Amino acid sequence: QVQLVESGGGLGQAGNSLRLSCTASGRTFGNYNMGWFRQAPGKEREFVAAVIWIGSSTVYADSVKGRFTISRDNGKNTMYLQMNSLKPEDTAVYYCAAGARSWTLGRRTYDYNYWGQGTQVTVSS
Repeated sequence: QVQLVESGGGLGQAGNSLRLSCTASGRTFGNYNMGWFRQAPGKEREFVAAVIWIGSSTVYADSVKGRFTISRDNGKNTMYLQMNSLKPEDTAVYYCAAGARSWTLGRRTYDYNYWGQGTQVTVSS
């Protein structure tokens, strides 16, 4: 079992930046692939980005590629999502998730076993 807590959400203006953090406790953080998902009102939860357990490989949704950067610090049991050039359509609740250690990065919610409670990101135009 691993517990995940997101932080860093809030209100931002279009074009500005925010950084989200996800801190894990419980099992060894380095044993998990990690991902960020988001869910806007009335929409399904969608994949944002993922990072492999050793941090050497990442994948991004097309909608955030070039603007968002995912990273992790296994020594601090923490994952980050640096969000630059924010757009109003980035407004959503952002969730971090942990999945089984694998050389393949999943983009589906069922690829992840543990979820945080989410943090709201609101981007105004």
